[in-house]
Formats: sequence, C-alpha cells, structure tokens
Amino acid sequence: MSEWITSIEGTEAGHQAALVLALMAAFLHAVFGSLQKGRIDPWLSRGAIDGWQVLLALPMALFLVPWPQGTEWLLILGALPIHFVYKLGMALAYSRGAFTVVYPVVRGMGPVFTVIGAWIVFGETFAPMQWLGVAVLLSGIFGLAIYNLRTIQVARDTLVPALWFAVGTGAMVALYTTYDAYAIRATPDPFTFLAWFFVIASVDFPVIAALRWRSMTATQRPDPRRLLGIGLAGSIIAFGSFGAVMLATRLDKVGEAAVLRETSTVFAALIGWLVLRETVGPRRIALMTLIAVGAVIVELGG
Repeated sequence: MSEWITSIEGTEAGHQAALVLALMAAFLHAVFGSLQKGRIDPWLSRGAIDGWQVLLALPMALFLVPWPQGTEWLLILGALPIHFVYKLGMALAYSRGAFTVVYPVVRGMGPVFTVIGAWIVFGETFAPMQWLGVAVLLSGIFGLAIYNLRTIQVARDTLVPALWFAVGTGAMVALYTTYDAYAIRATPDPFTFLAWFFVIASVDFPVIAALRWRSMTATQRPDPRRLLGIGLAGSIIAFGSFGAVMLATRLDKVGEAAVLRETSTVFAALIGWLVLRETVGPRRIALMTLIAVGAVIVELGG
C-alpha cells in the first residue's frame, strides 16, 4: 500500500485519489464531530475516542510499519501540542453551543488560512477560478453558521463564547493541516507517520476525561458501556477521516484537499437534522448547496 501511494504522488491518478480521499474525509469528519457533540459530555466522548485510538494504533505502530528515524520523531511529537489545543477548543465550543452553529464556523475558518499556509510552506498557488470557489464555499459555510445562530434557541446564553472558541479552533485546523501535511511528506512511509501520530497525539484527552469522570456524581456519569461504544466507533472513524485527508495532502495539493474537506459542513448539517434532531429548512439547504458548488468550482478551476 505504501509503495502504491508513493508511486502515484504528483500524477493524475494521485490527483483523482486525493479527490476521493478528501471527500471521504469530509463525510467521516462530520460523523466524528457529531459523535463528540452528541448527547454525551464532549470531554468524556473525546477521551474515550482517544483512548481507543491509542489501544488500536499502538500494535500497528510497533509491528506493522517502519519505525520513525531521527528527526521524524520530532515531527510526530510536534503534532501533539497543536492537536491538543485543537481538541481543547473543540470541547470548549461543543460544551457551549449547538453542533450546527459551532461546526460550520470551525470548518469555515480553516480553508483560507490553509491555502495561505500551503503557499508559504509548499509554494502552492490557486487559480482565480479556484479562489472564486473558495469564496462561494465560505459564503455558504458562514451563511449557515449565521442562520443557525439566529434561529436555534438551544443554549442561547453561551453561543457567543462558543463562537469565539470556534473561531480560534478553526485557526488551529489550518495550523495542524499545514503542519501535518509537511510531516507526512517528510516521512518516507506515510503510514509510519499516521500510526505513530494516533498513538502520540491521543494520550492527552484520556487523562482529562478520567479526571472529569472522577469529579462527576453517579447521576452525571453516562453509561460506561455506551461511552466505550461511542469511543470505539469514533476512533475507527477518526482513522479513516484523518488518514484519508493526510494521504490526500501527500498525493496532491494541500490547499485543495483542505477546501474539499470542508464540504463536511454539508454532511454535518444533515447529521444535525437527521440524528441530533436539529431543525433544517429550505434556507439551510440553499446554503449547503453553495458549499457543494464552491467545492466543485475549486476542483474544476484547477
């Protein structure tokens, strides 16, 4: 698998594979976000997800992929503080605001900063038509967030701080996307980076979740079996979501992969409606269509 990935880097086949991987990552990331928000405390759900990630990834890291060498360890370790701040921001935002308000803002902040970061770090450029696509996509994302902000009545008193946390977390999305793309490109075997990333960058939130669990009363604690089930499902989804987008950034342009991944907002809105029972109407459908159209323009404009 590793040899096939490296053999199609920078080719038309690699471009097509990156497109499929980015869209798959978008869907899976929306599912992942809904699991963390859901009806269980987001700190506990993230801790359960990360705990399973360590347990599942460690055997792969130890026995199935080449071990990192030299500075590759530093690159993988460098992802830990970046992703810790990102996960901290997501938990703070989710604990204060509705999923369909917070999620679009977080994802909408990322693309422009990631495109700029990809230009600085990798020398990537966007054609004028692609910038138009980015503008269309962002208008849909932020339009969706504003509409949700105006209409959703849940936790109105904490929505403003939730949005500020969402804005800051969106900036962290851009930072980790650019950094991780650099790290996976600098590691000869992409699966070496992915396996060890899931081990090293997942050790923090299980500790936070355990401390939070101890501070809760028996009535506040969720069913442990349900929590562990959500954690297992979330960890498997995270492998697919993060792994797919990281492989996409290795195969093709980082900026394009980042923009296409933000179609996750469309999937998130559908999940919020169908699963979390958050309201959806014709205006939201129109805004979600804008997001999809923007992604298509970005792809065709390249």
